[in-house]
Amino acid sequence: MIRYRTTTAALASALFVVLGGTTACVATNDAATPAAQAQPVQVESATIIPRPQSMQPAAGTFLVAAGTTVHAQGEAAARVAAQFTGLLGRTTPLALATDAGKAEDGIVFRLTPAGAGASPEAYALDISPTGIVVEAASEHGLFNGAMSLWQLLAGQQAAAVSLPAMRIEDAPRFAWRGLMLDSARHFWSVEQIKILLDAMATQKLNTFHWHLTDDQGWRIEIKRYPKLTEIGGCRVPQGDAGRKADGTPNLYCGHYTQEQIRDVVAYAAARHITIVPEIDVPGHAQAAVAAYPEHGVVDGPTEPSHNWGVNPYLFNPREETLQFLEGVLAEVIDLFPGPYVHIGGDEAVKYQWQASPAVQAHIRALGLKDEEALQSHMLKRLEKFLEEHDRKLIGWDEIIEGGLPPQATVMSWRGIEGGIEAATHGHDVVMAPGNTLYLDFLQTNLPDEPPGRPKFTSMQKIYAFDPVPGQLQPEQRRHVIGVQANMWTEHTRTWERLQHNLFPRMAALAEIAWTQLQRKDYDDFLKRLPAQLQRYRALDIAYGQTALSVAMQRHDDRAGNRVDVELSNPLGYGDIRYTTDGSAPTARSPAYAAPLALQVPTYLEAAVFFDGKPLADKASRWTLDAASLLTRNDKTLAQCPQGGRLLLRLEDDNPTDGPRENFDVTIFNPCWLWEGAQLQDVASIQVRAGRIPYNFGLLREEEAKRGFRKAVAAHGEFEVRDGCEGPVLASVPLPEAADADGFITLDAPLHSGANATANLCMTFSGDTRPTMWVLKQVALRTGD
Repeated sequence: MIRYRTTTAALASALFVVLGGTTACVATNDAATPAAQAQPVQVESATIIPRPQSMQPAAGTFLVAAGTTVHAQGEAAARVAAQFTGLLGRTTPLALATDAGKAEDGIVFRLTPAGAGASPEAYALDISPTGIVVEAASEHGLFNGAMSLWQLLAGQQAAAVSLPAMRIEDAPRFAWRGLMLDSARHFWSVEQIKILLDAMATQKLNTFHWHLTDDQGWRIEIKRYPKLTEIGGCRVPQGDAGRKADGTPNLYCGHYTQEQIRDVVAYAAARHITIVPEIDVPGHAQAAVAAYPEHGVVDGPTEPSHNWGVNPYLFNPREETLQFLEGVLAEVIDLFPGPYVHIGGDEAVKYQWQASPAVQAHIRALGLKDEEALQSHMLKRLEKFLEEHDRKLIGWDEIIEGGLPPQATVMSWRGIEGGIEAATHGHDVVMAPGNTLYLDFLQTNLPDEPPGRPKFTSMQKIYAFDPVPGQLQPEQRRHVIGVQANMWTEHTRTWERLQHNLFPRMAALAEIAWTQLQRKDYDDFLKRLPAQLQRYRALDIAYGQTALSVAMQRHDDRAGNRVDVELSNPLGYGDIRYTTDGSAPTARSPAYAAPLALQVPTYLEAAVFFDGKPLADKASRWTLDAASLLTRNDKTLAQCPQGGRLLLRLEDDNPTDGPRENFDVTIFNPCWLWEGAQLQDVASIQVRAGRIPYNFGLLREEEAKRGFRKAVAAHGEFEVRDGCEGPVLASVPLPEAADADGFITLDAPLHSGANATANLCMTFSGDTRPTMWVLKQVALRTGD
């Protein structure tokens, strides 16, 4: 569908190598980066994220300035010192010199003997009026201490920073502090991956789970099976985006060469981050089966999927395919030296196995109970192969079904129940529940959020999560080895959106992964977060703005020509300032304290402040005029109860490049609800609607529940009812196709006898797949 606007958005500048020993160019945004301050900046408190285990304030301060020398005692300390000064020099005006002497002035990095039972990642940071000492028993611990010191100095943009005296003693709560990135659905460049690794390192996240294969793409070069990337690494997007102007397929391709993967692995290792590759077995296999159909179940060719959701393609469980998978894993093991290989195991619907006589015969020959036992049989075989190569198998919690491989680690995503079951039986667990730690869920319920799942995951929800369930006995709790957030990218097409989704929520992830439970405090976290935002800015990371903005709830009174407005901030910051005269809010503007009764027209602007400074880059703005009382859009309408099982914010399929429109819609029963619409003097209901691909793989039971009203007209109707099962208030036939701009505008006369107030339930009748009509805006048209 053709997008009706042609505005463009600035691309985020490419980042750099910030923590290694190499040099790179830094592209800065002059408008976003404050000029270096001439006078020393006084840091008042330790705004470190994640919050350290112990912080003891002391008397005095220490000034870090151009003349401060960094001393490194030993080779490991020298490497950390070089990383610290390199990062500091690229993100602040502070350019510090390093030497290998043993002087105790300036900043000293040194290794010290470990205490009994100490974590290898523990460190101590001592700031006194005479100098700074960072010490640890290992290079990794020393690096963690360097990142805490960098946080205290970063974001100030000052040539001299005065730090308060204190002693920090710190160690992590969990050994696995992870972030998963899906490179299969949308491909991310090596440079972008490195930016994420840098950000992880500064917040002490130490595990990067790299999702490299799925139905939509195979992204890792396997030299013995080149067609995996030649064929499996390219797909044709659904709809208009899948065709070039001349009508030929618009292939969307991308994969990582083995040389690139080795580079990324080394880059991560220098930052003490372990990369865990994921190769999905036996499901999410359509791209692989497209490349090598003989290892699938269904005869005939296929192609990498252009659909989202759950697809039915499975690997064949026969011996030849298991040897094929072992060949893949052999090259994966050679590329990734970490202890774990993620084998997937999730969402492997067994339709193809159930329908295959050969597979059913294979199950009987093996003496297995059913298809779940067959999946377990395959994974146990692959676990044995991994163990023979000194690797451990980890998989999503579906690997419990049919019997866990003996030494497998479980990643619990369907809630925490799978993790509880696995830990109860002595298996290690990484908690990654989708309803809490899926970062493709939106940050807020505000209209400005990008495409994704509007069932949002707020910062508060992430921060409140405790990875160790209370149901576990003390001896079982040790099996919870960590926590991980997952970034699936079906709806995250651009780098800007990826940054928006990850930041600043990564800060909450870091704190629940590192900080001891009794040290967590959300109010204190909010006090430290503004400093973390400045660090993101120093790293040239375009963090999300929506959670930092102002949310508005409105209650319209058309008869009184008035709007009652409630303001809030999604994160819970309380200092909201507003204006109604068209000026930008400042710290001296009126403070919001109670709902506002505003006469129409009013132009309302509001911003959130902390310590007298705005948190978001720009104020939130609303035009409250007569037209706004009569208009709603897909973001401000509710969803009908029977249609609300899966609400998505879906993106248009055009243009190929540049910004596209998006729509809130429930894909099982598309329906929009205007609750309490005031219909006095209303003569008709006007709708503006678009048409987008219906590209979702549904399970059979989901397909059976999908609903739509039966069409009467040739191409269906736009229909409005008073309540979703109430009388029809307005109806107008739909055209066969959209207009040239990809949209339609229809006017449906309101039937006589309508109530003065109604709950307008709006639908498009008929099953129009492979496309669907989606509502963008609805307006009440008066008889004037």
